[in-house]
Amino acid sequence: MEFVCAPAPTSVNVVFTLFRNHAFTPGTGALRNFGTRRTAGPPEKHAGDRNPMPSIILIADDDPVQRRLLEAMTRRFGYEAETVEGGEQALARMTQAGVPPVSLLILDLVMPDLDGMGVLARLREMKNTTPVIVQTAHGSIEAVISAMRAGAHDFVVKPVGAERLQISIKNALSAEALAGEIRRISRRSQGTLTFKDLVSRSPDMARVIRLGERAAHSSIPVLIEGESGVGKEIIARAIQGASDRRGKPFVTVNCGALPANLVESILFGHEKGAFTGATEKHTGKFLEANGGTLFLDEIGELPLDIQVKLLRALQENEIDPVGAKRPVRVDIRLISATNQNLIELVKRGRFREDLFYRLNVFPIAIPPLRARREDIADLARRFCARFSAEEGRNIRGISSEALSLLANYDWPGNVRQLENAVFRAVVLADGDELTVAEFPQIAAHVDGYDVRVPPAPAPAALTSAPKEREIVRVEIRDPNVLRLLGPHGDMRKLDDLEAETIRFALAHYRGQMSEIARRLGIGRSTLYRKMKEYGFDDAAEAETSAAGSDGGAMVA
Repeated sequence: MEFVCAPAPTSVNVVFTLFRNHAFTPGTGALRNFGTRRTAGPPEKHAGDRNPMPSIILIADDDPVQRRLLEAMTRRFGYEAETVEGGEQALARMTQAGVPPVSLLILDLVMPDLDGMGVLARLREMKNTTPVIVQTAHGSIEAVISAMRAGAHDFVVKPVGAERLQISIKNALSAEALAGEIRRISRRSQGTLTFKDLVSRSPDMARVIRLGERAAHSSIPVLIEGESGVGKEIIARAIQGASDRRGKPFVTVNCGALPANLVESILFGHEKGAFTGATEKHTGKFLEANGGTLFLDEIGELPLDIQVKLLRALQENEIDPVGAKRPVRVDIRLISATNQNLIELVKRGRFREDLFYRLNVFPIAIPPLRARREDIADLARRFCARFSAEEGRNIRGISSEALSLLANYDWPGNVRQLENAVFRAVVLADGDELTVAEFPQIAAHVDGYDVRVPPAPAPAALTSAPKEREIVRVEIRDPNVLRLLGPHGDMRKLDDLEAETIRFALAHYRGQMSEIARRLGIGRSTLYRKMKEYGFDDAAEAETSAAGSDGGAMVA
């Protein structure tokens, strides 16, 4: 990373940057973004590239020179730029249907028809959450506070530098992606996720969303078809969130993960004592979803005997729990999903034909991710924002070259694989932006991209031949312990043990013969005799000294 001297920021930019840094990244310096140079040029082109759909930035300014400058800078950053002359035109473009949505608005604060503050107020009334960067030639603290209160994400003073604008755009898009993910997660947990939360640029996905919206206004059974990982459960949750069962229970059952001997009990429930081990009453998934939606994923994996009972439950709106005396009425909305061709399963006798026609009333086919590459960039940005927040990483976005790499990969695992790839990249990232280096496994399967892996350190040169290890045995002995075994592992003789005991006693009691004899439990004469037998040199001298002491005592 190269560091250069940046021009001194104005007081307005300093105040607003300080506010934003404390609001979005607590504990960091206010001017950490200034003075950092990043490559703003377009990514290197590769043969056969499928360019990702870039984020659209709308520039609203009545000054044509400023519009051209901002348009040139945003295109150099890798974004798609659109320009309008006034506030009314900006609002018309942001509310226009049938065109790609605007990702960010750069708004001049002073315009003749409808000024920037008026546009912010109208956006708030429309509950439009598109991030807005406000710019003006006459900055003041009052203008900063007013713009922030009106909903602006950032504030820059004309003429804004390229580095400052690029950082502001990245921060705004990252914050909006994170806010969108939080909204989607919250609504999903509450059962209020709708199709407005599923932003897509793909015409095929737009058709899926239209079909889902129509299905939501009815209780018709829906069969969602698509490869594994395309997002079938998300579509099912959006159907429920857009229906009159919004906020009601949404129960998911993966039919492929149910044990064969417990499928009936799990789906329809059982009474206490209905079978061995049924110590308590179990309601079952149908009763759990009563009043709401039951989503049966991988329905092609259901056993044939359970398919019969499922057909009756759908036709009669009642279930027969195991061991129950009478059927139980249920009110559910059934949405099923499969990644298999159910018609082929019917031909092979693995799926009941009557159940197929009962489920396949309103089919919705979700295209794989490789067929809607326009959505890859937006999905990757959303995942990057979420995982960056979860992992506590300060990652502002994904580079243009990395987005181009992701758009050129075929994604056999679809959205689930993309999500896991971005998660891994966020964990591996060293900087504040995900690059091609963070996607080595993807780059290895795409032509034209080099996987740059740092070389392993060279082994240290050997100056001489390695020496053989020498094993030295060191025996650690306690001097107060009598060794019973000899050097060859055999028991020592009693004479040797006795001699060593007397020698230790002589040293321990410092030659006091009376004390030694008393401690050993023998008489002094016996002690002297044994000392002579074992060849102690001081035995005769000790005996003479002892006798002299005794004689002196008697004379006295």
